[in-house]
Amino acid sequence: MIATRRDIGTETAIAAFLAEPVLARLLEALNEGGEETRIVGGAIRNLLLGISHSDVDLATTALPDETIRRGKAAGFKAVPTGIEHGTVTLISKGQSFEVTTLRSDVETDGRRAKVMFGRDFAADALRRDFTINALGLTRDGKIHDYADGLADLGERRVRFIGDARERIREDYLRILRFFRFHAQYGTGGPDAEGLRACIAGRAGLAGLSRERVRAETMKLLVAPGAAATLDAMMGAGLLMSVIGGVPHLSRFAAVARESGEGVHPAFRLAALAVAVREDALRLRERLRLSNEEFDRIERIALAQEGLGGQVELHSIAALRQFGQVVGSDAVAGAMVLLNASVGEEVGRGVQQRIGELGRTPPFLPTGKDVMRLGVPAGPQIGQVLEAARHAWIEAGCPGGRDEQMAFVETAMA
Repeated sequence: MIATRRDIGTETAIAAFLAEPVLARLLEALNEGGEETRIVGGAIRNLLLGISHSDVDLATTALPDETIRRGKAAGFKAVPTGIEHGTVTLISKGQSFEVTTLRSDVETDGRRAKVMFGRDFAADALRRDFTINALGLTRDGKIHDYADGLADLGERRVRFIGDARERIREDYLRILRFFRFHAQYGTGGPDAEGLRACIAGRAGLAGLSRERVRAETMKLLVAPGAAATLDAMMGAGLLMSVIGGVPHLSRFAAVARESGEGVHPAFRLAALAVAVREDALRLRERLRLSNEEFDRIERIALAQEGLGGQVELHSIAALRQFGQVVGSDAVAGAMVLLNASVGEEVGRGVQQRIGELGRTPPFLPTGKDVMRLGVPAGPQIGQVLEAARHAWIEAGCPGGRDEQMAFVETAMA
């Protein structure tokens, strides 16, 4: 089905997108000699919704070797990122494009598929997961819609293509993708048929790699509708099997209202599932967290334990002392979570404390300062600085170079 562009989105946005120099050059190279290439996936979906996109995927009738040949001839670097599934990444001027040969699934075990290459755009579109991901845009600006994706996009509805249970059996990660896409693009409750299929297929989540589960979970946590979607997952009996523990849904909802744009996914994970350090350790194993993600949620957990649930009882000096141990960012995050745990928003008092915590002055004395006071080069310099810094922390981290140097002089004595 060829859809008119006035169904959703604007002709101007589509024309501007297709006129982008690198993309236009690539489409010109791939659309010649009897081959055809279309833009597919998230780029066109987001374009029609007026949201920014980061990746541009293309589907082509050309076989991978021909895609590589044409890409190189047009000045693109070719990387065979998924050559067994027909995917080649073409790169030019800092922009990358995933180009995949049209295909159909021959065999799947719920985690990976064996594919057969073809030349049928409809068949390729209908093997995808959701209707809103099955749209195609041709070089001349025509939108091809094979699964009523435009209607679903207009209604902000995330719906499986065809039989939802069959789509899930092809790849059980689609259960998490269903909720993640609903949190990002949907309104109201999740599609009823899709929800029933996810519940029926939930045992398949156990066979997925933890890395794939982590990637989808982290994207879900920062989506606009994450709080309501997590509630739906909990009601369907799916959330605890993902995080391996009892979620703090009301706390997460409070934090999601407050944190806004640019929030770190690990902080959202801490809001949902971390109260003590053991929670952080469990999530590291269950979701194969990166070292940076684990460090962040572990420090927040330690800060929550250290504050003891009584934020208002700690002076700014005490908070600064604690911030030097686990990190000021972790203490600030813990203060937000502890407030949310008792059903409170981050009030002015807590905001002021977090602001003051963020203005903790640095410890300025260096080894050269210690040497100028007469300490010879060697390990004693480090010992003096460590003792001075410890005394400075105990005093509440006061600012001012002269006041801080007094700690150094006392440490020397």
